[in-house]
Amino acid sequence: MTTATPNGCRSHLDSRYQRLCDMSEAWGIVLETIAAAGAVTSVAFMFALLILICRVQDSNRRKMLPTQFLFLLGVLGVFGLTFAFIIKLDGGTGPTRFFLFGVLFSICFSCLLAHAFNLMKLVRGRQPLCWMVILGLAVGFSLVQDVIAIEYVVLTMNRTNVDIFSELSVARRNEDFIMLLIYVLFLMALTFLTSFFTFCGSFSGWKRHGAHICLTMFFSIVIWVAWITLLLIPTPGPEWDDTILGTALVANGWVFLLAYVAPEFYLLTKQRNPMDYPLEDAFCQPQLMKQSYGMENRAYSQEEITQGFQEAGDTCYAPYSTHLQLQNRTPQKDFSIPRAQARTSPYNDYEGRKESS
Repeated sequence: MTTATPNGCRSHLDSRYQRLCDMSEAWGIVLETIAAAGAVTSVAFMFALLILICRVQDSNRRKMLPTQFLFLLGVLGVFGLTFAFIIKLDGGTGPTRFFLFGVLFSICFSCLLAHAFNLMKLVRGRQPLCWMVILGLAVGFSLVQDVIAIEYVVLTMNRTNVDIFSELSVARRNEDFIMLLIYVLFLMALTFLTSFFTFCGSFSGWKRHGAHICLTMFFSIVIWVAWITLLLIPTPGPEWDDTILGTALVANGWVFLLAYVAPEFYLLTKQRNPMDYPLEDAFCQPQLMKQSYGMENRAYSQEEITQGFQEAGDTCYAPYSTHLQLQNRTPQKDFSIPRAQARTSPYNDYEGRKESS
């Protein structure tokens, strides 16, 4: 007895893939359309990131590019994993679901956590982390989930039995699936709490980046609480499990793109703002110079500036002038050339001429 071909699917199509084209189960077509659009958008952001590397003026934003590229790879994997939940559970999709679900989300949340750690330093005016340290933190945090997932999948399958996931009962399968994601839940909580510390600092220009992380984690937590609750309660029924998990993947992937990636790209090529960094050190500031008296052509010696610029004679300090400051000097001697004056003639009082006349 042959099974009727669903409306929208070609004949002789394997029943595992009928959700991709079955018009009677439209949720599969809707999810794959949204997931495909998200995957294309992620790839477009990845190419844009590579193109805009040379246009990033701020060195501290440029340091985040490798980690953000890894984040986009994780988002691309999240959209791709959606197809494993549209296709029916079998020996091929079972290990893929249990292994990649936690691994991909751990990559995304680890990248956000590493970014939040770097912002905590920048917002306080401290020395930021280098790009290798930021990328190393993201990879290191995500590797923990890789080890957990590998151990679980290998032990559950007994190395060869790939059909064990479809043979498990629905309740047991859902419980194991959620228990496998405990570390990912820990990363989510840690990243969300760390994002609040990015608002504690005097350099407000970096707080906007922290707001992107905080908003992304808030919506992600809401999505995860919703799908975990729906997966554990018996009301929807086991036939809706794949729909719930596929919807959660697509929704969280678009949250990553709209709440974090798109705003970060908007700020990526912004001009470096001096107000986002602490002032230069004291040796970069104009300093008071004092002339030493003695031999001619004696070099000027630098006088240490104390706080408040203590009074130094009649020196006039101009904060935006050169290092050589003007001094009001009182001349000690008058070196002006005397002007010629008319003298009285000695013959004015001589009256001999009058007497002789």
